[in-house]
This record gives sequence, structure tokens and C-alpha cells, in this order.
Amino acid sequence: MTVYFIGAGPGDPELITVKGQRLLRSCPVILYAGSLVPEALLEGHNAELVVNTAELHLEAIIQLLREAHDKGHDVARVHSGDPSLYGAIGEQIRQLRALNIPFQIIPGVTATAACAALLESELTLPGISQTLILTRFATKSEMPSGEQLGDLARHGTTMAIHLGVSHLARIVSELLPHYGSDCPIAVVHRASWPDQDWVSGTLADIVAKAHSKGFRRSALIIVGRVLGAEQFDNSALYNASTAHLYRS
Repeated sequence: MTVYFIGAGPGDPELITVKGQRLLRSCPVILYAGSLVPEALLEGHNAELVVNTAELHLEAIIQLLREAHDKGHDVARVHSGDPSLYGAIGEQIRQLRALNIPFQIIPGVTATAACAALLESELTLPGISQTLILTRFATKSEMPSGEQLGDLARHGTTMAIHLGVSHLARIVSELLPHYGSDCPIAVVHRASWPDQDWVSGTLADIVAKAHSKGFRRSALIIVGRVLGAEQFDNSALYNASTAHLYRS
């Protein structure tokens, strides 16, 4: 028996990995985070037990995993995006280890990747930014020392900010001193879902634009000069004068 933490992707049922889909359709028990995982993703399953864990607390989830283990049933534990990013799997894994219940993690497509595709952007352009910071805006729980938004923004690199759209004005005020008012920024709501929507602008006007859309939750903020950039260096990868292992 194994618990498979499966990354379901950002919302589009076709953006789950082949391996994730295979396990989802073969496991006799499915526990899925229904607040962010669409039910369409479950089509074709043969599970005996399917539970939406959106309203369950940690202890109840672990109890379901224990019961499945006692019966020798594999479990598809389905999380949105990639489970290693804000998936709350660490606390589940800690208890599974204590209970000697085997588990595996199946990676998934991140919301950041889906947003970049929607915005038709490469997030790491030569000469502009070669670093991507994934973070969240602290509200209910404090960020660790050195990870406040201002601490990260001073690098001026591409940044994807989770769980912050309802505090967009505060976020912009912390970004402005480091990025400048003309820096491009985008707010993407439910990337890859049927009702996906987004707005692009600069730090000077994004608050008003996002407000007009009515975005309140389930949105990702991406900021950086890679967005919409036309002037940047070509990479060495495809440079005719650059030799490497596969090209003399």
C-alpha cells in the first residue's frame, strides 16, 4: 500500500502528468483537495472511495489514510498544482512516517507555469532576469526572517506571489522602491480554468486594473521586467558561434 501525493496541475484536467493520471485511475481510494482540484479531473476513476478533503482537518485526513493502509489500499492524495509548493504535504508526510505508511510524491504543473504560458512569457530572459522567486504574501502566519516581501524584492528579479491579490495595494507599495513604477506586473485569476482571466499593467496602475476585474482570491501575481520584454540578449544555447556537447 502506498499513498501517492499527486500534483493535479493548475486546473485544466489535461495538465496532470501521465503518471499522475494513471495512478488516479487505478487507486481504490482518492482523497482530493476539492477547493482547487476540479471534479472533471476525476473522470474515468475506478475508486471505491472518493473523498473531498476541503472541509476536513489534518487528523481526519490521516485517519482516512490509516484506514486505507489497514485495508492494503493505495491512495491517490490529489493536490492542486505541484504538491511541493504550498501543498501542506509536509505535515501529512511527517505523520505517515511516524505510522510507517509508505508514500511517493508525483510532481505537477505549477500555477506559475500556467500563468507564464497564458501571458506568453519566458520568466528567465538573458540579460533581464535569470532568477525566479516563488513566495506568498504573509497574512495569517508570519514569514521566516529574511523572507519579507521587501527583502525578496530588493533582488529585482522575476517574482511570483501567491495568496496576495486581496492585499495587492500593500504588495505594490513594497515592490515600488525596488522595481520602479514602470515595472510590468500581471494578476492572473484561475489560470487554465474555463473562467480564467487576467490583467496586465505596471506597478503604477495594476491596483486599479485588478480592482475593476473584481479579483479577490485564487489569483497569482507575477512581477518583473521579463513580462512583455522585446529587448533582451539571445541565449548562448542556440548561438551559432557557441560550441557545446551537442554542437561543434
